[in-house]
This record gives sequence, C-alpha cells and structure tokens, in this order.
Amino acid sequence: MNSLQHLRKFTKFPPRRRVVVTGLGVVSPLGTGTELAWKNLLKGHCGIVALKEEGYSKLPSRIAGIIPIEPDTDVGKALSKSNLKLMAPATCIALIATSEALKDANWLPESDTDREVTGVTLGMGMIDLKDVCDTNNALGVGYNKVSPFFVPRILPNMAAGHISIKYGFRGPNHAVSTACATGAHSIGDAFRFIRNGDADVMVSGGAEACISPLAIAGFCRLRALSTSFNDNPLKASRPFDKLRDGFVMGEGAAVLVLEEYEHALKRNAKMYAEILGYGLSGDAAHITTPREDGSGAILSMNRALRDSAVQPNEISYINAHATSTPVGDGIESIAIRRLFKENIKDMMVSSTKGAHGHLLGAAGNLEAVFTILACYHGIVPQTLNLDDPIDDLNYVANMPQEWPRERRVALKNSFGFGGTNATLCISSI
Repeated sequence: MNSLQHLRKFTKFPPRRRVVVTGLGVVSPLGTGTELAWKNLLKGHCGIVALKEEGYSKLPSRIAGIIPIEPDTDVGKALSKSNLKLMAPATCIALIATSEALKDANWLPESDTDREVTGVTLGMGMIDLKDVCDTNNALGVGYNKVSPFFVPRILPNMAAGHISIKYGFRGPNHAVSTACATGAHSIGDAFRFIRNGDADVMVSGGAEACISPLAIAGFCRLRALSTSFNDNPLKASRPFDKLRDGFVMGEGAAVLVLEEYEHALKRNAKMYAEILGYGLSGDAAHITTPREDGSGAILSMNRALRDSAVQPNEISYINAHATSTPVGDGIESIAIRRLFKENIKDMMVSSTKGAHGHLLGAAGNLEAVFTILACYHGIVPQTLNLDDPIDDLNYVANMPQEWPRERRVALKNSFGFGGTNATLCISSI
C-alpha cells in the first residue's frame, strides 16, 4: 500500500457536496433567451446563414451561425459602438447571458457574505482577430490611435472579470481557454469549486464572437470548414451524416448558474438538473485530429463516469461533440461504441450543431444547456440534416425523441484542438 492509499484508507473525508443547476442564459444563432433557443431547436430551426459581406466573397466557406441582432434588442444595445470601445463582442454577449441566468436562478446577492461565496468561471476559445487587425492598422497611423482598452478587450479572462465586477462576486474568478472544449471545462471546473467548498454558487460558461474573414480563412486553410453548401447554408452542418464536409463556425454565449444542493434547497430555488461528475483527458496525438481509436474520448467519458459513480448502463443519452467533420464524428462514434458495448442499444446520441453550427469556445456550454433541458423536460433534441448516417447508432435523426426514463442520466462531450477533451455527467433531479 502506497502512502496515498494509506491516507485514503485511514482519513475520514467529508461527504462530497452535490451540485445542481439553478439558472440558464443563452445568446445563440437560434435566438436570445433560453426558452426561445430551446423551442427553436426542437422545431428544427437552423441559425446558419450566408456571409454576404465583400470580405467573405472569395473564401471557400461563406456561411456561419450568426446571432440574430435587432437594433432595439438587448443584443443590439450590448453591441453598441460605445460598449465595443471597452469590451470585446464576446464579453458583451456573455454579460447578456449572465443577466438572464442570474434572473432565472433568482440569485442577485446584495450582502458581502453571499457575494464572497459566488464565483465566475467563463472563458473563450479565440480572441477577436478583427480587433487585432484593426488595431495594427491604427498603429500604422500613429501610436495615439491605439485604444487603451485594446489589451483588456483581447484578454480571454476579461468576460469573467467584467461579470465579477458588475455583480460584486468575490469567489473564484477563473477563465478557461481550451479551444472547443472551453465551455465544458469551465462548467466542470466550477462544479469542482463548489464540490470542494471553494464556493457555494458559480456563474459558468463560455462566449465566442470571432467570425471574421481572417478567422474563416484560417480555418479554411486547415480544411476544417464546410465548403460544399455555400448556396444552401441550412444544410451545411450535418453531424454523423455521410455528406458532412466540415464544421460551420458559430457565435454566441451560454451561462449556467451552478449551486450547492443544500444552498439551493434552503432558498427554494428551481433545480433543472444535477452535475454528477467531470472527466478530462488528452489525446497526445495531433494538434487538430483525435486518435483514430477514440481512446482520448474514451478516457474522458470513462473518467466522468467514475467521478460520478455511475455505471455505463445508466447512461441513456450522449450529447456528442460531433462537429460535422469527416474524421471527428466517426472517431467519436467509435469511442462511444467501444466504451458502452452492449449498452449502446438503449442509448440516444445526438449533436445539436446542425442547428447552430460550432460555437468553438462556447460550444460545450451551449450544448450543456440543451443537455440539461433534455434531462429536465424528458425530450432529446435531434441531429439536424442527418439523411444518411455513418453508423446504425440512434442519432435522433431530424426529429426530437421522448426520454421516458424516471432518472435521466446523460454525458456531454467536448473536444478541442491540441487534443484536449472534457466530459460532463448530468442527470435529472
């Protein structure tokens, strides 16, 4: 017996604190507001549109999942010129999603005691490349043309900072930037902060608003984006379908309020779902491509199961990372088959990216919101544009499916460039 095993055997650890979800906020290509986005998702709506500005005209991919913006709406006001002088677009929309989530949770603490036990974990995958280019051009005119807010605008932790400052939250202030796994890692880290007693409430998620000709061009050079559906954007993002040819960039923010169970119970808070566990892994293989055997995803999912004390046969839904790339979707399917074996026959697997595209650093958290709502309402959102599946798994093709189990337990996968993987285990209350 080694020293760590000896310590665990003879040390009495306090019981692990339960963590529940009490608030949700969404800004997405499917609309602003959690209820609207969820309804549009189940109706089969798609927020992917053509990019018609001149800067995109000669690029191989000319489509994206864009947030609908009207001048007099909260999003339109948040993205005003005055706000954008101080904050990046991603920070602006993160503040909108946070406002909705906190109101939904009925958690707007005024006492120092409550604010000190409330923290923030929120990150982004990429900075706004247009901001960098515009500022570099300004420097060419003269030093004084460089905004004093330029550096704060592009720091990945600044959305978390602005949220903390606005609401006076003095718990953990933490930003994750792990490419397309950012949102899931943010939620997982927040879950552990609460479980370990570092906070009682955490505002958690991710935000992304980096669609620009340079960003699209960069991903095109990686051959990562869909290029075959420029004339039919609604059909471009097609996870698990044989005609998939790359992902579609999206933008948005989604924020969750996570809360210690007893804390939520005492104030009679609404509880959408419980976060049971969190798994992480590294592929250690390639900067953009996962291991062909799916072992990175398997490690992540298996560690989430172990952390949750959940058996494979208890999982009946997986919200997949599946971005609609030729390689990634197939490897994730292989990983699911290898891990769940005979239990696969009783499992639903879907990816909502057909409806909103791939939100990069805000993908895992938006899709976690949809997974939480699936657990809460007992209905699984569909995989859009799935006409010719790559496998015979139940991919919930094109129509939502009822989820009649009394206890609904799901996994949410998110994988990022650099081989970083995260899996959340989520259940109904």
